[in-house]
Amino acid sequence: MQNIFKFNFYRRSPKLLLTLTLSIVLALLPLVTPALASGTAEPTSHDIRPRYGVRDIGWLSDYHSGLRNTPGDTRVYQMSGDKQGGAVLILGGTHPNEVASVLAAVLLVENAKVSAGTVFVIPHANNSASSYTDPRHDVPEWLEFETESGTRTFRYGARYTNPEHQEKDPKRFKHYPSGFEFKGKESRNLNRVHPGKKDGTLTQQISFALFQLVEKESVDVVIDMHEASPGWRLANSLICHPDALEIGSMAKMDMEMEGTDIKLEQSQPADKFHGLSHREFGDNTDAYAFLIESINPGQGDVSGDVKIINNPEHPLKDRVKFQLSTIQYILSSYNIMAADQAKKIEIQLNVDLANLKGSGLSRILR
Repeated sequence: MQNIFKFNFYRRSPKLLLTLTLSIVLALLPLVTPALASGTAEPTSHDIRPRYGVRDIGWLSDYHSGLRNTPGDTRVYQMSGDKQGGAVLILGGTHPNEVASVLAAVLLVENAKVSAGTVFVIPHANNSASSYTDPRHDVPEWLEFETESGTRTFRYGARYTNPEHQEKDPKRFKHYPSGFEFKGKESRNLNRVHPGKKDGTLTQQISFALFQLVEKESVDVVIDMHEASPGWRLANSLICHPDALEIGSMAKMDMEMEGTDIKLEQSQPADKFHGLSHREFGDNTDAYAFLIESINPGQGDVSGDVKIINNPEHPLKDRVKFQLSTIQYILSSYNIMAADQAKKIEIQLNVDLANLKGSGLSRILR
């Protein structure tokens, strides 16, 4: 590469030198841009304030070095109990515009204490997608909460990996390794690329790292938090991999006995659909896999002030309560049904979920 610049340019005019140099750079730019697309920015930082319950804070790149120094890297919070037990991975922000998932994960990091087993929490699973707000959607860029410590802000992210962080969308995206086809933009949808690919796109590498975490940490349960538009059939539902359906059924029954309505769904057959977390984690790891869907009034066809936080029908505090309650019931059912009772996972939230509706999020965010 250095030999290109060893011609006798000093004999030419400065203007000619500049012109020739720019010509070479522009000619080479299409060759280098795709390779640099995922490595030109550091990961977005967020206002998360862990308490003593968090024993360790690492990076997703600890499980796949290809993510290091890219905008796809993200923090992994680990909480461990004094008693040995199983392990659970809880994901928020797979789609960062589904903000109840992010806030529920943040509240776990800031308030939860683990008495048995190990809990891994990733509030921003697709950190690249949390770096921007999709300009096509009429939603706020930031959510603000007035807390005892002052104003706290959280980005209303996007559904897809930031287009500046990944090469141009293909016309059609082929899921790896199945070959199942999606629209091209789904190549930037973390919940369409599982189980990922070690040398794939940024989004595929994020997924690959998550699967490496599950394997290396011997995770027993994976819970992926999402939100759905009010009119969608999966709004307020729990989707289970077939292997986890019995646990999910018990959780649903217990929730309804306590007065919370929730729908129960099973993952679509593997020959019908690919890339979804509950299907792929269940198929490709030993973990029981679940996906939770609360209702987000900011999704679907919306316009004007939809009041993401204080929506009269679906306030954010109720949606966060739904996410956290469902996690509790899943783990309670898992503990009862686990073949190995030494693999229990016990979390105390230190948050009064029964009164969360009245107190709001501002009083429990640090």
